[in-house]
Parts: sequence; C-alpha cells; structure tokens
Amino acid sequence: MVILEKTGLCNQITFGRYVRQGRKLGVDPKLFIQDLQFNKVPVRVYQPKATSDGRRRALIFFHGGGWVFGSLDTYEKVCRYLSRESVSVVVSVQYRLAPEHKYPDAYEDCLNATIHFMKNAEHYGVDPANITVCGDSAGGNLAAAVSQTLAGRSDLPSLRAQVLIYPGLQALDFNLPSYHQNRGVPLLFRERAAFFALQYLNGHALHMQEVLEGSHIPPDMRLKYRKWVSPDHIPPKFKVRGLKPCRSTDFIAEVYETVKRFCEPNLCPLLAEDAVVQQLPQSFILTCEYDVLRDDGLLYKKRLEDNGVPVTWYHLEDGFHGIISLYDYCGLSFPSGKRGLDSIVNFLKSL
Repeated sequence: MVILEKTGLCNQITFGRYVRQGRKLGVDPKLFIQDLQFNKVPVRVYQPKATSDGRRRALIFFHGGGWVFGSLDTYEKVCRYLSRESVSVVVSVQYRLAPEHKYPDAYEDCLNATIHFMKNAEHYGVDPANITVCGDSAGGNLAAAVSQTLAGRSDLPSLRAQVLIYPGLQALDFNLPSYHQNRGVPLLFRERAAFFALQYLNGHALHMQEVLEGSHIPPDMRLKYRKWVSPDHIPPKFKVRGLKPCRSTDFIAEVYETVKRFCEPNLCPLLAEDAVVQQLPQSFILTCEYDVLRDDGLLYKKRLEDNGVPVTWYHLEDGFHGIISLYDYCGLSFPSGKRGLDSIVNFLKSL
C-alpha cells in the first residue's frame, strides 16, 4: 500500500478527477448562471429567470466526491435541475480538495461561503430566513458540519433546513451492517470510504487497514460513542441481508495519534453533543439500501429525532451510493435517482 501511494496516488487521483470533471453545458433558457467568489471561495449561482412575487428560497450545495473529487461542472446538471424544478436560487460551492488541502480546509470553505451568502442573500432576491444547506456524500458531511456550526450563531439568521444525501458522518466504525452488506457495491466500496476519509484528514491513506479493523479508536472512547454509533441503533429490517460478526481488534495508540481528529464533530458530525443537535433545523435525509454509508444516515436520523428535530426521510430501496450525481450523466439515467431528486425538490417546495 505504501509503495502504491508513493508511486501512483497522484496519478490515480488526477485521472479520477479528469474522468469526473463533467463538461460545459450551454445556456439554460430558464436560469441565470454566473460564476462568482464568496469570501474567496469559487461558487456558481443559479437564479430562476421567472418573475417572483417575493423573495425566493435558496439552496447552498456542497458536491460529493470523497473530499477528493468533484467540481462545479460535475454537478452542473443536478444543480440546474434543483434550481429549475424547485424555483430556488442555488449556490454550488467549489471547496478545496484533498489530499492537497487537508481537513479543515473544505469545511472552512463551505462555512465561509455559506456565511457570505447569508449576509448578502437579499442581493440575490433571497429570503434570509429560507436558506437551506445541502450536499451528497462528502458534501452531506460538509452540510451537516456547517449546519451544526451555525446552529448556535445569534448574529445570523437560522438556516431553514439541511438536506443530507447519503452523507458520510463518522469514521469510528467501518464495520456497521451497511459497510459489510455493501462492501463491494459501486460506486463506493468499503475500503474506499476509509481511503477518502484518511485523504481528507491526513492527505494520505496510511493505516487504512487498521482504521477498517477499528484499531484506531481507544476502548473508552468507543464505549463513550456507542450510544450514537452502534449496530444496536439500526432498525432490524436493515440487518436482514446478513451481518458479519466483527472480531475484536487490539487498540493501536500510534495509529490513534494520527487520526484522533476523527472524533471532532466538524469532521464527523454524528459525534456532536445533544446540546448542538437539539438546535439543528428541519432536516431531510436520503439513504440508499445498497450503500456503505446507509447506516450513517440512519444513525443521524435517530439522533435528530431523539433530540426533537423534524426529519423527512426518503429511502431508495433500489438505490446505490452516488445515484443522484448520475442524473442525466453521459446519457445515463436511473429512475431511482430521479425519484430521489424529486423527493428533494418536493421537500424544498414545502419550506
């Protein structure tokens, strides 16, 4: 693994970015689209051309891609669709990518762009009280972290909602039921989930095997967080496809020292204290059955509901990780992905 990282990682990531870069689209007859910078962070703003009786709602979108891949162009079709169909202003954020830019750079970019927009919402015809953060996969992680950070801010309007699309929300346990049931299901394999989290945290994937086995978390800390991160909190129907019994592994202190920031809520929002979770806005969570991150979404749904936060949950029984990003991608179209997108549109329209 070390040899591969030293000799091929940059080429591997560069090639992956090239494949996922998306292509430039033509003019959209229903949208004004412009590239800007919010607090030095590149963004793309989508504004409906149709006249409005009042101020519009807005959606701030953080793209997925394991904190390593993704761009404004990659999610162009998704953002256009969300803006057109929900008649909302959409702001797509191009945060800095790992491994060149490690945690917390992506989180800080998303937070700074969001705060800038909240302070200047009226300039875009947006109601400051109707702004939602949204993201898929790693972008869902960033949306959850930004939402938690802003929950206690008295100097800004409260976020109207958060939309989390198959988010990755913790890196303590890569042995939850969904991780084993879907370990070899595209587009996100179990090993790649740990690989991406480590790239974001450290800029490399050393100790990936130890992290997958669970040797990176001290026993007392694992016990502390078991109230939030445990198969015990996953509804039984999601365990029907079988569980792999997890053998206990020895804690390795040297590994923990390199990954201890995995316990920070800005990196792993599922670990936020109840006092923070209680302040979160109305939430929408989309999960897919065939997705290693399914259980992260289910566990966060439970935490939100346990703390009195209204949650709209949409589960794609035939969905897989990344299906939303494949909307109208290179001629491909998955009905399940379209249903998922439309469920988000309907939620936004209800706000």
